[in-house]
Amino acid sequence: MSNETTDHTGHPFDTLTPDAVIDAIESTGRTSDLRIFPLNSYENRVYQVGIEGGAPLIVKFYRPERWSEAAIREEHDFTRELLEAELPVVAPMADASGNTLLHFGEFRFALFPRVGGHVPDLDQPEQLLSLGRILGRMHAIGASRPFAHRPRVDIESYAETSWRLIDAHFIPPDLATAYRSLCEALVQKLRERYRPDDATLIRTHGDLHPGNILARDGALCLVDLDDCRSAPALQDLWMLLSGERHARLAQLAEIVDGYEEFNDFPSAQLPLVESLRTLRLMHYAAWLAARWHDPAFPRYFPWFNTPRYWSEHILELREQLAALDEEPLALHPCCGRRHALAPRRRRAHPSRPPAPA
Repeated sequence: MSNETTDHTGHPFDTLTPDAVIDAIESTGRTSDLRIFPLNSYENRVYQVGIEGGAPLIVKFYRPERWSEAAIREEHDFTRELLEAELPVVAPMADASGNTLLHFGEFRFALFPRVGGHVPDLDQPEQLLSLGRILGRMHAIGASRPFAHRPRVDIESYAETSWRLIDAHFIPPDLATAYRSLCEALVQKLRERYRPDDATLIRTHGDLHPGNILARDGALCLVDLDDCRSAPALQDLWMLLSGERHARLAQLAEIVDGYEEFNDFPSAQLPLVESLRTLRLMHYAAWLAARWHDPAFPRYFPWFNTPRYWSEHILELREQLAALDEEPLALHPCCGRRHALAPRRRRAHPSRPPAPA
């Protein structure tokens, strides 16, 4: 996992007590009303904190040693660039000196406005159309210049490093041979199928599953760019499709219609979808494995690292090995709209998507 540190010796958030959270907030010149609510986050630690005389704020403490300071600042700069272009994103707040990345003790943290909402209903055509418009605009900005410090969605960090970590420390001995041969076959197939050139890579959200989209009063807002990366534009689209074949076709058609109001839809990237899905499945298992020393992970992901989990994971990877040879999605114009023709699919995204960061 590129630019990430796997530390099996300590628990980086052990010292992040409620008092430490309050002290960090008050180090910015604000006065807390001492109401703290932990939010659903495991990679980092995120809290809603009440502020005297003002609206509550969201404070996000970054996992120590995961990202370099330059990589975090680049995430912040990209998010604020989108906000300044009037895209609906939740961006970190800047202090009087323009800093968005703050420090307290050993921790780096950022403050965000509280934005309410719920997971969107992506079966609703108007929401998909709106989301397509947002992504078309976001990708136009994302393509305007590259990341310098963020990692790429690539085979080495998402597949090679991932399966070798699991093979060395986690896979049960009776499944090790099958797992190892399967992963070697997947990597070989990925090297044949997943070959995005530098011109294809743009700045992307990187983790745009429905849980990172908020809907409120018919409007959508993107949150949590903690995993923003250089990737093909399709990285931000394939996880939004779900359900039976006819449902996925309709969803993609609406997204494309909205996208093309602001940007050319990258239909040439559609053959990358199954490769991106495979990379995510392998990376997600390794993300859990790399964090298993953190007490929050065994508590909130009790199904991980069990014989049943590994058996199901191997089965899922076998399905993906076959899927890599299936006919890819294809878009065709019809009656003034663009419609999708897709191969048979089982699932549109991993059965257990990563928790919000």
